[in-house]
Amino acid sequence: MHELRLPYLQSEFSGMTTGSGSELLICFHGFGESASHFACMEAALGNIFTIVALDMPFHGQTRWNEGRDVERADLEALTVKILERFGKQRFSLMGYSMGGRLSLCIVEKMAASINHVVLLAPDGLKNNPWHMIATQTRLGNRIFLYNTRNPALFFRLLSIGRKWKLLNESVHKFVLHRMNALEKRQLVYDVWTNMRKMMPSKRRCREMMARYDIDTVMLFGRYDRVIPPVLGERFADGSFPCKIVVLEKGHQLLTESAGFIIRKNLRKE
Repeated sequence: MHELRLPYLQSEFSGMTTGSGSELLICFHGFGESASHFACMEAALGNIFTIVALDMPFHGQTRWNEGRDVERADLEALTVKILERFGKQRFSLMGYSMGGRLSLCIVEKMAASINHVVLLAPDGLKNNPWHMIATQTRLGNRIFLYNTRNPALFFRLLSIGRKWKLLNESVHKFVLHRMNALEKRQLVYDVWTNMRKMMPSKRRCREMMARYDIDTVMLFGRYDRVIPPVLGERFADGSFPCKIVVLEKGHQLLTESAGFIIRKNLRKE
């Protein structure tokens, strides 16, 4: 594994590369994780792909200094810079959780240059109402910021939701783990707010995947209550080539064994 530094405008993205395959695989990590989490894919995919992963803003050593939210045009420009760096014209995508949403945004912009799309428990297949209110409305974002710094009411509502069974136990634990310290809550606020324009259109993605016959592999955890397999089944409507694999796992799917499952299910060109 090698470190990667990618200057962009006034910012700099950190990341990593691994593998030596002739195809290029660009990877986007989940919330609170980093580019290095994709190193586990080298064993299965490293002789097919040169694997490149970037740390998103507020993750790893990336420094986002643009004084504005990240936009889809930024993701497209970063992808073009990676293609230029590695001398490629075509590429494949892998996205885990939050990174799945970013991957779908790139599909909307650059589908004509994409060979494969691999999505692991991808965000972006369903609009979370709390996420929409907190990021897409001014009042909601102000309340979000207040609760980040003054969480007593939030935790009270979380407890009530669990008691009244408005939240299942898995989601309750997931949210509590993400919000039980100020630095964690601040990271959620910063990332959600900074990435609020990364809202892919499922209809547009399906159209692009069908038009350019993009080979798609989607992995889900059977016990994932945050992004359940049914979301993938609804998204894969038969209009584009897609294989769905449901693993006997929860939300965490980035493992070496998952890499071999992905390799097995990739369409051979």
